[in-house]
Amino acid sequence: MTSNDRTFFGHPRGLATLFFTEMWERFSFYGMRALLILFMTAAPAAGGLGYDAATAGSVYGLYTFGVYALALPGGWIADRLIGQRRAVLYGGVLIALGHYSLAVPWTGTFYLGLFLIVLGTGLLKPNISAIVGDLYPEKGARRDAGFSIFYMGINAGAILGPLICSWLGEPREGATWVNWHYGFGAAGVGMTFALIQYVAGMKHLQGAGEMKEDSGQPARTSAAKRQFLAGLVVTAVLVAIMAALNVSGTIPLSAFAERVFYVVTLLFVAYFAFVIFFVAQTTVERQRLTVCFFLCIGAAMFWSGFEQAGSALNLFARDLTDRTMFGTEITAGALQSVNPTLIVIFAPIVGMLWVTLGARNPSMAVKFGLGLVLLGVGFLVMAWASMSLVDGKVGMRWLVATYFFHTVGELCLSPVGLSSMTKLAPDRLQGQIMGTWFMGAALGNLIAGMVTRFLPEAESMETAMQNGVQLFGLVAAIACGAGLLFIVFARPLRRMQAGVN
Repeated sequence: MTSNDRTFFGHPRGLATLFFTEMWERFSFYGMRALLILFMTAAPAAGGLGYDAATAGSVYGLYTFGVYALALPGGWIADRLIGQRRAVLYGGVLIALGHYSLAVPWTGTFYLGLFLIVLGTGLLKPNISAIVGDLYPEKGARRDAGFSIFYMGINAGAILGPLICSWLGEPREGATWVNWHYGFGAAGVGMTFALIQYVAGMKHLQGAGEMKEDSGQPARTSAAKRQFLAGLVVTAVLVAIMAALNVSGTIPLSAFAERVFYVVTLLFVAYFAFVIFFVAQTTVERQRLTVCFFLCIGAAMFWSGFEQAGSALNLFARDLTDRTMFGTEITAGALQSVNPTLIVIFAPIVGMLWVTLGARNPSMAVKFGLGLVLLGVGFLVMAWASMSLVDGKVGMRWLVATYFFHTVGELCLSPVGLSSMTKLAPDRLQGQIMGTWFMGAALGNLIAGMVTRFLPEAESMETAMQNGVQLFGLVAAIACGAGLLFIVFARPLRRMQAGVN
């Protein structure tokens, strides 16, 4: 690589293309997410769908579940059929169409939009990160630095998206010009910016993300096409059946979400049982895969609480939080920007802490335990805030404090989790085990949506207080309990890592 190519903070020019593509994609994703459950639960007179909390939470949970779950087939399609570069392009087009579909005020286009975004994100999200890695064939420290810059793009988009989309779309006193669909449309504009600069900067990728030679063999491609078409047909049939059962009232969305949770959880456990007892070739492999299983369970539990930022906590921000600042009411969705802002501030601090500790650096299990305990502490803050509702709405400081604990917990758990999967899994199972990590995140997101049914609309402030204390207190107890179990059993789990640190 020549020095002329290093025009983006000393890194390949292609990193700039991917940085801004990811930034605008995350702008659209988090901007739309800040509005999603608020729009569904808003009264039709206010332009919303008028869903109850249980139904809206189920739609939210199934949508976010699909975004993570489809990362697996999205990676497969790129590897076998079209390459990562085209997968990002096609995924971006689908995401943009999905957001513009949401901008049309009709229930049919609402669900079509969510479906398109799920498909597009499944194609784009896993493959754009893979292209970043392809820019650095040397796989050294410079590659790690490149990923750090890339992830700053994620957080930049996640900060801006909720602020702008909620400002345009979320109804509030005195803002007669706002409309939910303006916010959804703004997310589509953001994704369009991502596509424009991606296509314009694609020439700087210098071969990164193109189909590998062994993947493009005619026989293999032909078999992959047949498998893809079969999967497409099965998916279309399942979606049609689900829609028919829901429209007929045979299986409400909330009940369907429950069934998806049970089925996927059963498959998740069955897969790990199979690889641990039948695929593992040595005792060391069996032990390490068992650790992977526990880490994936811990991650699913963490995300089931953390991702309530877009569901239960978003509803709390709208209905039970005084959002007046300097005499002006800010939107509930704007509070979704707190987490990425805190990540930008505290990620370097936490990273420096681990480096400073050196040999005293906590083990994987201890970091997971800390992450879960901090998640629980955040929900204890929300339970305390609910107890304070006797005086009416509470201040925004409660949610900010909760997001602070959740952010530090995320920084303890998420980076080490991704790294641990690659270290613990046998080489021949790397892709599959990484897939289970994303499936754990998908399950966590599904649970985060389903939880809203336990925070129903309150007939009185006293009922709202009781609902909040019960829900947030229970989540806090489960998270803290799970975190303490990880810490207590850290030594046995470390022994089972068999030399992996």
